[in-house]
Amino acid sequence: MSIDRYANDNVIQDGKILGTNRSILLIRQAVKSGQLNVTEKITSSFERLDIIASSVYGDGRLWWVIAAASEIGWWLQIPPGTLLKIPISLNDVQDLVV
Repeated sequence: MSIDRYANDNVIQDGKILGTNRSILLIRQAVKSGQLNVTEKITSSFERLDIIASSVYGDGRLWWVIAAASEIGWWLQIPPGTLLKIPISLNDVQDLVV
């Protein structure tokens, strides 16, 4: 039996589950094409995606949005010097994935 380590990271909004593999691909494509506006941040020591997401979006469970946009693996703690691409508008992200 396998356990889905991301099961508790999905965010349900308006009855729809966000944070699926499809959502991740759509976010990555939108960032590459310029359809999704992002701000960039270089990480420093001991920063974590959930803490950054909480600071930016008010919800640490949205760490996966930053990970998807930045095309990085699924780690909450990331090495210093990592370039993050942080989508500016959650409404734009929601429009893509819902």
